This record gives sequence, structure tokens and C-alpha cells, in this order.
Amino acid sequence: MSEQVEEAPKKRRFEDLPPAAQRALKEAEERRAEIDAAQEAMPKELNGRGGLDPARYSDWEVKGITSDF
Repeated sequence: MSEQVEEAPKKRRFEDLPPAAQRALKEAEERRAEIDAAQEAMPKELNGRGGLDPARYSDWEVKGITSDF
């Protein structure tokens, strides 16, 4: 019997993606950078729950469940 070994799919390089996918990834990275910069500029919360603001990406997390507004 020959054993079939499944190979992990090769990770695609950014350059191999279609132009639309490259553009979408760049736009998403820019949005994340803007959100992170705004998060850093906000004053620190006193006596809060700790960690990052759960609504920083326009959704809310309660007990590990995320919901959009």
C-alpha cells in the first residue's frame, strides 16, 4: 500500500496575487494603520476592562462573541 502524504498548500506570494487582490490588501493595511494611529491618540481609560478597545474595528465583543453594530 502506498501512503498518500498531503502536502500543505504553498503560501502565495503577494506578487502572485491578482491586481485587485493586491489593491484590496494594501487598502486594508492602510485602514488598519489609521485605526491603530487613532487608538494610540486616544486617552488611556481609567479602571477599564483592560486591553484594546473592543469597538476599534466598528464591532463589539462580549464574552468572546463579536457582533457588528
